[in-house]
Amino acid sequence: MDTTIPGKQREPSPVAKVHGQADDTIEIRLWVEEHEWLYGVHTSAKNTSPTFRCPDLISACVEIVLAETGAAETIFTYLGTELVLRQIHTPRRAGSLWKAQRDLLQDLQRSPLNRHPNPKFQLDELTTTCVALCRRSDPSGELVLQQCRINLADRLARSKGIHRSN
Repeated sequence: MDTTIPGKQREPSPVAKVHGQADDTIEIRLWVEEHEWLYGVHTSAKNTSPTFRCPDLISACVEIVLAETGAAETIFTYLGTELVLRQIHTPRRAGSLWKAQRDLLQDLQRSPLNRHPNPKFQLDELTTTCVALCRRSDPSGELVLQQCRINLADRLARSKGIHRSN
């Protein structure tokens, strides 16, 4: 139940200010196989203190894959040789992604590798590919959880205007 007084905006809670507001994430779709793997990473005993959720896990996968040399070629090779062979109506599940990583994927989506005469892949396919590539390289999900920690520290430092050295 929303108890907001008409005409007045609610002030976000202090927790929301520290950890990012809801509008800092966007909803995306993941193919079911990759979503189930991420759910396994989310519920694993290794995901504790803090317990990372969907936006953190998906965003970590995007960061990991895009940090690799030749990331765009790797992603589009996977899209064109593996993901494209899946059934077109493969179920998708809702998830969310931090806007910073969405922006990275949108840059990739706008790249020459995704323009005519090449096939045009959508954001859900690019996101799913990043998760699939992480799953392939580290089935345990430990690297994803480590990247979640790095992303959280970076996000909080940026919100406070602090320069973090890696």
